[in-house]
Amino acid sequence: MGKTFTLSEAQTLLPVVEALLCKAQAAGRKAAELESEMQRLTQRIFLSGGMNVNVSAAARRRAEREKALKEAQDTLGEIDEIGVQVKDLDQGLLDFPCLLDGETVLLCWKQGEKEIGWWHTTEAGFAGRRPLDSRFGRNEKERLN
Repeated sequence: MGKTFTLSEAQTLLPVVEALLCKAQAAGRKAAELESEMQRLTQRIFLSGGMNVNVSAAARRRAEREKALKEAQDTLGEIDEIGVQVKDLDQGLLDFPCLLDGETVLLCWKQGEKEIGWWHTTEAGFAGRRPLDSRFGRNEKERLN
């Protein structure tokens, strides 16, 4: 079994993980914009039957795209190493594995929410998320792993 968090640990980590998530999102957006720019250039070259291209500028933009992609991947790797699962980068959907009554469930947080207030089973996913209940507020020493 991988790393699990108590609700308190997940809440404490949330600002750090949210900052990493924002960094990955920004890098992902930049990479997507640069990819789109490269595709537009390719299309213009194709439609014009060839044209003069500033090769060094195009290579620079390609290198910027690769750097942004690497930054997004590395940042997602940092989040993964912490033990948090990124379920949807664009929506900012994170899951924190948690033990509840001996079963691994996922504390669920979506970007824009003030705190972790939801959970779901590993099979249910986001569509099956439910509000946290009193079981998550029990003495957390009982559930340490």
